[in-house]
Amino acid sequence: MITALVRFKLPADVDASKAAELFQGSAPKYQGLPGLIRKYYLFDAESRTGGGCYLWESREAAERVYNAQWRQMIADRYGAAPEISYFETPVVVDNTLGKTILDAAE
Repeated sequence: MITALVRFKLPADVDASKAAELFQGSAPKYQGLPGLIRKYYLFDAESRTGGGCYLWESREAAERVYNAQWRQMIADRYGAAPEISYFETPVVVDNTLGKTILDAAE
């Protein structure tokens, strides 16, 4: 599994309410997306940062989505290009399912 942290600067006029509205508008694009296990939308008012935390089956699945077209869509929608960091994710504690997942891709 791979966790990708995506961050981008937000315009000064985007508050928590506006960010939630923008995020809700893009959420359907991620439902049923091949290779995506889970996505969390992120917002920090103090640093004017938006983004997402994604859990992917593999880095390859993530990179298929984070192509030039996707990066341009983020820049157009939020006003800044995204920064992406990848992390190996060998263990996930899922309290909703009540279990620890050693490899969600299996």
